[in-house]
Amino acid sequence: MGRVSRAAWVYIAAVVVAAASVVAPSLSGPPMGTAWWLSLGVLMLLFLICDSTPTPLAARQSAWSPSSSATLAAVVLLGPAGAALVGAVSVLSLRRKLLLAERVFNGGMYAVSGFAAGQTFVGLGGHIGLPRPDDFPAIVWPFAAAAAAHVFVNLGLMWGVLQLTRSDGPRRAQLESSLPLLLASDLGYAALGLVIAALWTVMGPFAAALVLVPLFVARWAMGQFAEQQRAYGATMAALCQAVETKDFYTRGHSERVSRGSGMIARQIGMRADRTEAIMFAGMLHDVGKLGVPTKVLQKTGPLTEEEFAAIQLHPLRGLEIVREIGFLNEALAGIMHHHERVDGTGYPMGFAGDEIPEFARVIAVADAFDSMTSTRSYREARRMSEAIEELRKGAGSQFDPAMVEAFIAALHRDGWRLPERAAAPADRQTVTAQDHDDPTAPLRVIETN
Repeated sequence: MGRVSRAAWVYIAAVVVAAASVVAPSLSGPPMGTAWWLSLGVLMLLFLICDSTPTPLAARQSAWSPSSSATLAAVVLLGPAGAALVGAVSVLSLRRKLLLAERVFNGGMYAVSGFAAGQTFVGLGGHIGLPRPDDFPAIVWPFAAAAAAHVFVNLGLMWGVLQLTRSDGPRRAQLESSLPLLLASDLGYAALGLVIAALWTVMGPFAAALVLVPLFVARWAMGQFAEQQRAYGATMAALCQAVETKDFYTRGHSERVSRGSGMIARQIGMRADRTEAIMFAGMLHDVGKLGVPTKVLQKTGPLTEEEFAAIQLHPLRGLEIVREIGFLNEALAGIMHHHERVDGTGYPMGFAGDEIPEFARVIAVADAFDSMTSTRSYREARRMSEAIEELRKGAGSQFDPAMVEAFIAALHRDGWRLPERAAAPADRQTVTAQDHDDPTAPLRVIETN
């Protein structure tokens, strides 16, 4: 969750108060029967088991709990109050490294979303108690609405707390890129709630144990997929490290271009899956430099025509290296064309304007900004204000103006962490602006090495 701000604590307290206001009446109302409390205990246990063993989500360092199946079963079997109590047990989750604020918030969040689901179910004519054969298929529609209410209240409350905590940008981006998968998985797990409730009519509490089997099989399958995605990530990290090993001055450049590309993508309203893809492209945009001689990359004097031609080939070499990585898809176009210019004088294809793929136009801006604000072998880093001014000067000739303005707006929104200044070699020569495509050159406006 990140560091908890004062505003976040107020928000968490409001969620907890809301949860208490819906749970308390059920505890102070007419006494429930033994069967009701037995069912509540079993569903709480099912919830805890599921919540303590969340499902990993692909390459993201996050996971999602299948516990909504227990909450939605409680909606049918026990009603709104029972569903709220089942959700509240999240406070006792056995997951490690949960902060107190997270435990308290999770308990309140799941209680409120469970109660909202129960109220939706009852409001649409759903029958509370053991489902009868003649309840189907009529029960499906109020249950589906209850599941949707549970998912959207849950994600809405979570989104709110993430906006108020001092979480870093990548964590928020992670949730945003995971949103479609979160919705699909949560709705799928919620559907199992109706299965549990239907089986309860025949098997009683043993229905909960039976449903654990497919839940854990699904968790295992998603774990295998997540492991594959982590392997992809490790491969990309190794490629980037290999590039940066060749040039001390570009350490961290790929990661920063990836982050900057994601900032622009979110600013212009790019879909979450494309935002994630463009961050992959930003990470790998310079991988073709593995095919450029190290002495050329680290040269402190003027480049010969042959040496500059070798640098110009790195986008094509990058495409050759990563084209077989299937999940990159649209990211490949960004890797190949990030040195094109909107006036048509870039490389490798000389594309102009809208001929340049959107991914490439985004990466070009992030790449140029980080290049200018980083120390290189042939010049010192420039101040952020100077780099922004150079981007604006290049808008319309080298860069897509919309991408430049989006990046500047994102900088004001998210900020930017500058790289540590690298010590320049003692024998570094003074080179002309034209030599390494320096930002001060009149013909090559912005450096994007």
